[in-house]
Amino acid sequence: GPKLFQYVLKVLVQSVQLLYTLLRIEQPSYILLQQNPPGLPSIAVAWVAGLFWGSKLIVDWHNYGYTIMSLSHGRNHPLVLIAKWYEKLFGRLSDYNLCVTDAMRKDLWVNFKIKAVTLYDKPASYFKETPLDLQHNLYMKLAKDYEPFKPRYYRAVNPSAEGSAFTERDGKSGNVVKTQGRPALLISSTSWTAASYLSALTSVLSSPDYERFIKEGAKLPALVCVITGKGPLKDYYNGLIQKLHFKHIQICTPWLEAEDYPLLLGSADLGVCLHKSSSGLDLPMKVVDMFGCCLPVCAIHFECLHELVKHNENGLIFRDSKELAEQLKMLFLEFPTLEGKLHSFRENLRVSRQLRWDESWDQIVLPLLGNKE
Repeated sequence: GPKLFQYVLKVLVQSVQLLYTLLRIEQPSYILLQQNPPGLPSIAVAWVAGLFWGSKLIVDWHNYGYTIMSLSHGRNHPLVLIAKWYEKLFGRLSDYNLCVTDAMRKDLWVNFKIKAVTLYDKPASYFKETPLDLQHNLYMKLAKDYEPFKPRYYRAVNPSAEGSAFTERDGKSGNVVKTQGRPALLISSTSWTAASYLSALTSVLSSPDYERFIKEGAKLPALVCVITGKGPLKDYYNGLIQKLHFKHIQICTPWLEAEDYPLLLGSADLGVCLHKSSSGLDLPMKVVDMFGCCLPVCAIHFECLHELVKHNENGLIFRDSKELAEQLKMLFLEFPTLEGKLHSFRENLRVSRQLRWDESWDQIVLPLLGNKE
């Protein structure tokens, strides 16, 4: 049938399934709707279940569903307007509200008359810098399937060494060292959607500037760019990437096992965030995880990004592909020297210890609930 009919039917079926599930669980004191959106139909269903159980409803606002819908339908589409009305109505029926930025907290009050408490996303404890031996094991694992991780040169000096593009392990002592002249490892995590401005990164990588600067004698490393994740536009961008042919830049788009993703973040030299919020009010979780690994970032600008990325302190903010290209050249000049911005950003992240998720929850949410739960 028509798409509108399909959408309405999907919402009705999901409502029945979710309500059936919620009414069969043991009676809860609280129902936490974590990471809204998607809030249609979950906010309304959770509210109905709360009435049945006598439970309090907590909505955790990470963005607005209607702004995400507007990316494909436009802000004045009837479905978008209905979704906005729905979030406003049922959001106001909740007992407690959490949100991820101060900008969103203010917007919830001004536009929805919803009082919320800011609870910033925090990295889980397993996001941390990766020890060198674990880096080597990961690189060797990835080298089986991905060319950029394979060793670049034959090691006649130490033929017993087990090597990747970034590290090698001595066959006798078992010690792991970083290879001389290794490439810089740049990582970007994306959902491959319209909200991720991948064109900015592909524009930089497809530009001849980086290759030309190396050719002219600039002390810049070769780049291995890893773009992780999966999503609807992955095949499209993979097609563009396959048409790029460079001497000093390699790109791969692996789908990593869950346990390997934090290890790779903790091994990388620089993170690039291409997320641009549909509302301008949420923050990219991928950067939170990168900071947990003390990984500096270059992130594309939007309104409230400064609440997470402090320009020239723990990373850099760029507005277009040209500015990103200039930042990459500046950060990687004389790589891998222990001087310069890239190293100072990492040191700043090490010094400014972040709260982890459980600590943040205890400090902010438990007082909201009376410290009894």
